[in-house]
Order: sequence, then structure tokens, then C-alpha cells
Amino acid sequence: MTIEKLSVLIPCYNEEATIQEILSRVVDSLQKNVQSGEIVIVDDCSSDDTLKLIDDFVQSHQDHVFKVIESDKNQGKGAAIRRGIPHLEGDFVIIQDADLEYDPADYQDLLAPIIKADADVVYGSRFIGSKPHRVLLIWHYFGNRFLTFLSNIFSNLNLTDIEVGFKVFRVSILKQLRLKENSFGFEPEVTAKISKIPNIKIYEVGISYYGRSYDEGKKITWKDGIKAVYYIMKYNLFARR
Repeated sequence: MTIEKLSVLIPCYNEEATIQEILSRVVDSLQKNVQSGEIVIVDDCSSDDTLKLIDDFVQSHQDHVFKVIESDKNQGKGAAIRRGIPHLEGDFVIIQDADLEYDPADYQDLLAPIIKADADVVYGSRFIGSKPHRVLLIWHYFGNRFLTFLSNIFSNLNLTDIEVGFKVFRVSILKQLRLKENSFGFEPEVTAKISKIPNIKIYEVGISYYGRSYDEGKKITWKDGIKAVYYIMKYNLFARR
């Protein structure tokens, strides 16, 4: 299959230290992997210089297609993604975090199942493959594996990493989902909802992971893990009823 146009959706909040670097890497990867691309950036009401740095970057790269959407209230990653979805014009979209934990150099691997096997959805995974992974906290590892296991039980999928922030969706599928969660609940919610689509083709590939510590700006906490259990139950069991 040929991808006519690829969208990259970047939700961001207070990422002044990394935003221009990630945008530069995204531009470079799009040039290498697709003929036509667009970058949709949703600033979730940052209180630092993130938005100014975005505008500066866009002004200096006017040969590329950018859409910059400003939120007037900080609501979370899920809300930022939801706000960006109506603006997507590509056939497929890559969700790209604004920090440097996920490397746009992996786009080729993420897109391969679409090109070779007509995939509808591709999840990156930090737990398979031989690419570099930063060694961080053991409880994060066990927490992610537990949430993935719990999600798989109810969704009947065999994913290895539902909490990964690196996912690709056919835009037509993403637009038909009625997403509701504002924060990191996006990950278990979207997984539950795509699992219910008949005959959907979901693939998973190993990716690099350059995780951040809390001192370096990581935002997700153990409280989000507790909430994820609730979201898994809510969207796999109660929503079905």
C-alpha cells in the first residue's frame, strides 16, 4: 500500500526544552519517508515559551505544512489529541510526543506494516525488538506490563505495550472514535475502542525509547496508573454494556 499523505499530531505542554528539536527531527523523518506530510501541533495552554518557539520554528520552515492549534485551557494529552483530530488531512497519523522519548527516526519501522500488510493501526513497543531503551525505574516497567496484561484480557488483543506514546492510526478510523478522556486515559481508551472494530488490522513493532526521569520533566505518575485501571475496565466492560 502507498501512503499518499501522512499527518503527525504533536500534543505538547511546557516542552520549551525539546520542542524545536523534536520538530526538526519530525521534518527530517517526513522528508525521508513520505512524499507528502503535515505536522499538526496542539499546544495545551503552555505557561512557558513552548508556543513562541513553535511559531519561530514554523516561520523558519515555511516550505513545510504546519497547523498550530492553541488551547485556552490546560486539559491534558487526550484533550489535545481530540482537538487536533478534526484538522488531520492525511491518510494516516502518527501520534508524536513533544519530548524526546520517542524518536521520529523510527517512522520507517512504524509505517512498514501499513505499506507491506495494509495495517490500520500500528503500536510501537518499548518491550520488544533490539533498539536502545533507557534503563529507568523497575516499578514503571512492572506497572506498564500489568496495565497491558489487564487490557489484553478484556480486549482480547496480544499487545505488549498499550501505554506507549508512539502510535499510528488510519485517520478515517481515528475520526470515527468518540474519544472522551482528557489526560493519559487516552491510551487505554483508544485501545479498548479500536479492539471492538470488526476486522481491524493491528500491528506492533519495536521502537527506541529514550525515557525521561521526573527531574527531566516526565509528567505521568503512579496516580495515572491507578486511573488507567479504571479506564481499562470502563471502556472494555461497562462501555460495551
